[in-house]
Amino acid sequence: MAGNSFGQLFRVTTFGESHGRAIGLVLDGCPAGLEIDEDFIQSELARRRPGQSAIVTQRKEEDKVEILSGVFEGKSTGTPIAMAIFNADARSNDYSHIADKYRPSHADYTYQAKYGLRDYRGGGRSSARETAARVAAGAVAKLFLQREGIRINAYVSQVGHLQLKQAFSELDLSQTESNPVRCPDLEMAQQMETLIREVRKAGDTVGGAVSCMITGCPPGLGEPAFDKLHADLGKAMLSINAAKGFEYGSGFDGVRLRGSEHNDIFYNDGGFIRTKTNHSGGIQGGISNGMDIYFRVAFKPVATIIPPQESVNEAGESVIVEGKGRHDPCVVPRAAPIVEAMAALVLADHLLRQRTARA
Repeated sequence: MAGNSFGQLFRVTTFGESHGRAIGLVLDGCPAGLEIDEDFIQSELARRRPGQSAIVTQRKEEDKVEILSGVFEGKSTGTPIAMAIFNADARSNDYSHIADKYRPSHADYTYQAKYGLRDYRGGGRSSARETAARVAAGAVAKLFLQREGIRINAYVSQVGHLQLKQAFSELDLSQTESNPVRCPDLEMAQQMETLIREVRKAGDTVGGAVSCMITGCPPGLGEPAFDKLHADLGKAMLSINAAKGFEYGSGFDGVRLRGSEHNDIFYNDGGFIRTKTNHSGGIQGGISNGMDIYFRVAFKPVATIIPPQESVNEAGESVIVEGKGRHDPCVVPRAAPIVEAMAALVLADHLLRQRTARA
């Protein structure tokens, strides 16, 4: 299976399945001498792990990470960092009823079409459980970026029809982790939680969006053609399970503006070149300009629902599929730390690449 690695100089490869022995990763390219805070890595995994609140899947996984290599006396050695997270609460029997059935909007049929076989236990490799490995790798990337003064903050900005209208600069992002939805507006967070609970009680699911802000990014990151910074961010976000859309800066709303309204005017701020507005989202020509980078990721409703649905089996016969097991009624509360992790991997990779761009 190709396509399990991400990044060029700061490169992560993940492995494992939802109901296998373990999931894990190999991170190559992390500079030597970086202090590896295992408690921080574990805290990032805790933000993504299942069973953390009443509005997410109740699968009980502590997601305890084990660092197998690449770290000595608390610092990276410059050699590959390998980590493993062993599965503890897989219930494979929950999926025996769909062993030969294709669940609507899942990867069952497409994996079968590609490989000629599939792991039906929780979706195997296609399960969002794989993203725990990304979060662990992203935590190391965050430690590297924090040393460079770069910070990444993601939050839930929409659940179903409920959407925050404020710009990120108007929000108190310190409130993001104060509620299970991870929305920094506490009044809206309560409305979102109520909606998720109602949807869950009905056996259904609901989609949403995660917004992300990157501060402290220096100008110059990104490549001019195919590896534009926003293109790599887009690829990173759209590789996350259930992601259906990505926009940065003014995004789709920018089409309503004239060029005279949309252009970001430069000015000299005490020796630093800045822009009066930031419709560009901190990226111009595919390269960071030193302003805040911000983007938004749309996530579909989780495909597993309780009400029966029509489908077909591997023989092409009509069947009825009913959802069983433990599933998220809305993916976005747990997606926020995944978005941060993938953004961190992109920024860490481009930061290292930029250091090779000049003599």
